[in-house]
Amino acid sequence: MHDRAEARLADEIMRFFRLGARAKGMLNNGDLGAEFSALMLLFPLRFLGPMRVTDLAEAKQADPSTVSRQAAQLVKAGLARREADPGDGRASRLAITDAGLSACRKLHDAREAFLAEVLSSWPAERVDAFVELFIEFNTAVEAHLRNEPAAPPLRENA
Repeated sequence: MHDRAEARLADEIMRFFRLGARAKGMLNNGDLGAEFSALMLLFPLRFLGPMRVTDLAEAKQADPSTVSRQAAQLVKAGLARREADPGDGRASRLAITDAGLSACRKLHDAREAFLAEVLSSWPAERVDAFVELFIEFNTAVEAHLRNEPAAPPLRENA
């Protein structure tokens, strides 16, 4: 029975990825001057601060050449700027601009509004339970990818 649950979950995760690809086009974020995938680079820049493109690629687990192309889009759109790396003057880092921070807020607000609409018919306690289980799932996946033992679930039959 446990194997069947894992198979159903695998199917639902793939379904979620397919839906996510369609849903991102529905986010009402206006034209921010760069491709959606490039815009997603703004979030680590916002939360982690300026970084080299190679470090940004590692943070996003993406190909450095792809991230470099996306970073160029952000700079051209005025959402990020290149600045000298204080640790190595020959290198540059990418830093978010005020326009980039504004774009992050727009993207975040659009994502929240979309989820609020999707979950509007759910009772609050189901939303809360789903959030907790999703956090637990993501934490277990991250631990597994780092080859660390997963923390035991916080509760049984939630």
